[in-house]
Amino acid sequence: MITDNELHRLAVFLGSCAMMLIVLYHFLEVNAKEDEDEAATTLKSSKGGPTDSRTAATTATAGGSLFVIVTDY
Repeated sequence: MITDNELHRLAVFLGSCAMMLIVLYHFLEVNAKEDEDEAATTLKSSKGGPTDSRTAATTATAGGSLFVIVTDY
């Protein structure tokens, strides 16, 4: 049977490992080089067409996919 102290140590260890993996993931995501296709798409969308001062566009990458969020103020 597992004791309370062993369970506590296991929980602290697993929690610490999870936090280190989260920090590592964010470090790698921030320092990742941008894909050329995504860079070209972002460049085209920023230079194309007339702009409306009331519309704001935000681009974000998640898991290799490009999302464009357009909000109208």
